Amino acid sequence: MMSDAASNLPSNIRVAAESLEKFCREAIRTAGADRPTADAATRAMMHASRLGIDSHGVRMLAHYRRAISKGRVNGRPELRFTREFGSTALLDADNAHGALATYAAMKRAIAIADRAGLGAVAIQNSSHFGAAGAYPLVAAEAGMIGFCVCNADAIVRLHGGAEKFHGTNPIAAAVPVPGERPWLLDVPTSAMPLQRVNLYKSLGKRLPPGMASDAEGKDTDDPSKVAMLVPLGGETVGYKGAGLAGLAEILSTALTGMGLSFELIGMVGDDLSTPRRLGAFVMVINPTAFVDKDVFDARILRYLAALRGSRSAAGGTVLAPGDREWAEEERRRKEGIPLDPQTVRDFADISQETGIASIVS
Repeated sequence: MMSDAASNLPSNIRVAAESLEKFCREAIRTAGADRPTADAATRAMMHASRLGIDSHGVRMLAHYRRAISKGRVNGRPELRFTREFGSTALLDADNAHGALATYAAMKRAIAIADRAGLGAVAIQNSSHFGAAGAYPLVAAEAGMIGFCVCNADAIVRLHGGAEKFHGTNPIAAAVPVPGERPWLLDVPTSAMPLQRVNLYKSLGKRLPPGMASDAEGKDTDDPSKVAMLVPLGGETVGYKGAGLAGLAEILSTALTGMGLSFELIGMVGDDLSTPRRLGAFVMVINPTAFVDKDVFDARILRYLAALRGSRSAAGGTVLAPGDREWAEEERRRKEGIPLDPQTVRDFADISQETGIASIVS
C-alpha cells in the first residue's frame, strides 16, 4: 500500500492538510457518525493522504459516508473486549468503522505490552480500515514495535490461478527509531491494491504490467477491465505473495471467527446496508522486555545507517521502509495534498449535499 504514484496526481489541485482534515471530519459526522468514529476515520484517511498513499486517503471519504448512512458501518458502536487471556484480548467492534476498531485494539495491545512485554488483540465485526500502516505507527510512536494484518473480500487470484481467492490482505509493521521517524512497512500481498486500480482509473492512466488480470486470468493494463489482482511477486514468484496473504488470512479469521476472503461481502456493490464483519489482528512488542533500550536503539541505528549507506546500483537509490513516505509527507506539508479528479467531484457533491463549505474550486 505504500508509495502510491503520488507524483502522477494532478498538481494543480492541492489542499492544505488542515482544511482536508476539518472537511473530512465534518463530512463523516453529517453521515450519522459519533465524534470518536469521525475522529478515527479522519485520522486514518489523513495518515494515508499525508504520506502519499492516495489510494487509501481522503478519496475514501465518499464511500465511508455512504457505508455509515446506509447502515453497513455502525456510526455509533459500542466496542467491547469480550475475552482477555494473558497478554491477549479479543475486541468485538460492533460493526464499527475499521479505523475506530483498530486504533482501539492497538491502544489496548500497547497497554498490555507495557506490562507484559507482548500484547496481541484480535478484532471481530470490523470494517475497512484504510492504510494498514496507520496502526503499527501508533505503537512505534510509543517506543514499541507494532504489527497489523487484516483480510478483505476476494479480489486476488492465487499463483497460477484464474479465480478470486484472497483479499489484498495487507501486512504492516513499524519500529521506533531514536531521533528519527519510525521504520514503516505497509504492503498489500497483491502486486497492487484495488484502491490504486481505482485511482489509476480516475486519472485515466494505464496500469503497470503484471499488476492485474481480466476475467480469464490474463494480464491487463486497462483499469476498467480488471477482474482480479495478481499476488505479490507476479507471474514468477507470486506463490510468495499468496503465502503471505494466507498468513494475514489465518490471523484475521481463525483467531476471530470472521469470514474467509471468498465468503465476505464485497466492498463495492449495491448492498451497503449489510455489515461486512471483517477480522483483523494487531500485535505489539515492547523491546525493553528483551534488552535495555540503549542496546535496542543502537542496533536499529546501526542497521539503518548501514542500509542507507550501502552501495546502490546505477541510477538507483537505497531507502529504508518509510523513507519515501516521510519525505512525501514533508513535501505535502509545504505544497498541499493533491486530489484526483474523482475525489474533487465527490467533495463537490458532499458540499452540495451537506452545506459544508467547499475546499476545492
